[in-house]
Amino acid sequence: MVTIRKKFTNEPLPEFIERLQTGQALLSDSPENVVEVVGILKSYGVVIDAYSINLNYIAEHQFLVFFPFFKYFNGEVSFQKLLRHWWHDRINFEYAEYCMKGMMWHGGGGLDTYLDTKEFQERAKAVITAKFKNNPLILGINQLFPDFLTEQLRVSAYYTGLGQFWRVMADIFLSLSDRYDKGEIKSIAQIVDHIKAGLVENASKPITYTVKVREKLYEIIPEDVGLTFLADTAIPYVEAVFFRGTPFHGTVSYNAQAYQISPDQSRFQYGALYADPLPIGGAGIPPTLLMQDMRHYLPEYLHEIYRRSLRGEDDLRVQICMTFQKSMFCVTTAAILGLAPHPIDTKDPSQEKANRVYFAKWMSRLETSRLLDVNK
Repeated sequence: MVTIRKKFTNEPLPEFIERLQTGQALLSDSPENVVEVVGILKSYGVVIDAYSINLNYIAEHQFLVFFPFFKYFNGEVSFQKLLRHWWHDRINFEYAEYCMKGMMWHGGGGLDTYLDTKEFQERAKAVITAKFKNNPLILGINQLFPDFLTEQLRVSAYYTGLGQFWRVMADIFLSLSDRYDKGEIKSIAQIVDHIKAGLVENASKPITYTVKVREKLYEIIPEDVGLTFLADTAIPYVEAVFFRGTPFHGTVSYNAQAYQISPDQSRFQYGALYADPLPIGGAGIPPTLLMQDMRHYLPEYLHEIYRRSLRGEDDLRVQICMTFQKSMFCVTTAAILGLAPHPIDTKDPSQEKANRVYFAKWMSRLETSRLLDVNK
């Protein structure tokens, strides 16, 4: 007897659902794609390593500071560094804050839930009282506006949440580059497996937050709250930055009467997987900052590919953005496969069907993304 696999109709992007069901990546496998993805993730790993260090520094040392003029200096202030800062000869930490604000605005996950609990408010009150016990003016303002300083600590919690997330991802991407240099990584599937293994290995890594006030430690997010890397930072990050994002100034109208921006945040499609690379470099386009940062750390083998392109280095940031989107579809594949309800290699028909329904839901969200473009 010949077994005929049941055909599914009216599914979004059925070709990519088939790929996922067989454990393949959303990005097609080719030597060129492997080189580009590994190279850009090497650069990205270096950049988010710096982002992570700064975000954690701000959370731990600049909390409840109303005018943190030197928050990007990581505690090392000098006149030479100040000149470099004004000349913008530095990492653009503003992009890290842009991502942090996007995560906080879209919410989701246990971190978002915890920051609205009574337990957090009590811990925040203890820190605020200790920080300003000799400042009656600020304590008086806090009495008039009781949520003002608490909200500042919520922001600080997102600083450290994203900082700890990027710390893990930087290690994953940099170790991927090391393995590629050793000849261990030769396919897109191996890239996805490496990222997925890193996500799984760190899935239950605790997310905590402790600050010091006058030599005394205060736990704002203690370990027993149960916040973890995957559920409470990784998934909200993918949702906020990869999928939803925020509309870029100058590309759509913020006029409410123009109806160019949906009032429903869940329908936002401005994330990294949807963004048009062509405006990169224009005013008001936050990812330009990231592309500018990554251009400084491109491996030579990737930089050489860009030099040989049609426009050479004239559109370098656009080329970096296009490659970066390819890499983010690999990261998205790892997340989708890692969160599948059943094993990918299952032979149980009911489990296969459940997986397919799960994959179809993801593909319905990616129908208007750059998925088809990166596979051309």
